[in-house]
Amino acid sequence: MEELKILLQTILNKDLQQIILSNSRHPEQAQKAKIRPVLIRGELVFQETAYRGTQVFHENFTAEQMTDRICTALAEQFRQGEFTAKSLQATALVSKKGKLTLKVKNNGASKAGKSTASEQEDLQALSHNRTKHYILEEGKPVDFLVGLGVQTPDGRVTKARFDKFRQINRYLEFIEDVIDELPTDRTIRIIDFGCGKSYLTFAMYYYLHELQRRDIQVTGLDLKTDVIRHCNELAERLGYDRLKFERGDISTYEGTDVADMVVTLHACTWRRIMPWTKR
Repeated sequence: MEELKILLQTILNKDLQQIILSNSRHPEQAQKAKIRPVLIRGELVFQETAYRGTQVFHENFTAEQMTDRICTALAEQFRQGEFTAKSLQATALVSKKGKLTLKVKNNGASKAGKSTASEQEDLQALSHNRTKHYILEEGKPVDFLVGLGVQTPDGRVTKARFDKFRQINRYLEFIEDVIDELPTDRTIRIIDFGCGKSYLTFAMYYYLHELQRRDIQVTGLDLKTDVIRHCNELAERLGYDRLKFERGDISTYEGTDVADMVVTLHACTWRRIMPWTKR
């Protein structure tokens, strides 16, 4: 746990974005916990949101308290931790024998030259009554959002696509809710039936593969040849090598016998996410 403590001492500050503890040993006690920094009456604290059944509990802790709390949680309650900060992303996995494996990826971000005004803006963003926090944040360019015209190269959300930006983030919240149901010991196979222009397919891939570092293989299926060609070209340009698009009909699809998750457009406005086995 010493390596984990060092990591937490590094990221438990205003630059932390989110920590998710999941894969619970005792779901009746807590299924999942999320931690984020908040500023309350000028004091930086770390708010834990714990999910127990249909109930949600909030509690605030200092950095030192939260360090001890997370270490204890991974030793006794949860088997997985996802840590996202401005400077790095990390994953902690706990084996059945209690061995913790920590993988850290630095983002290459630097604080050098950061202005006092910019630091003040960061603190204001942590205020307890802050605006909606998106999984994909405004002002931070994401390659597929830029490629699909939702963001400009500097990360600004285009006015005409802001509803699409919010839809994508809401969709990722649904993915976040089911991520604990997906396997961690092998490739996750996902099919998106009727993917269309694939805003949500790209978002799912980015979230699971780029942010959560999951081993996935995603297939998008649609009837429109030009759409499939465009999506494959964009996936290749972005280096999304575990994402492919095929032209085909849902009723006659023979690409695989088993999938871990199926996404399909339902009633033109809703997407359903479910495990699937071919009949």
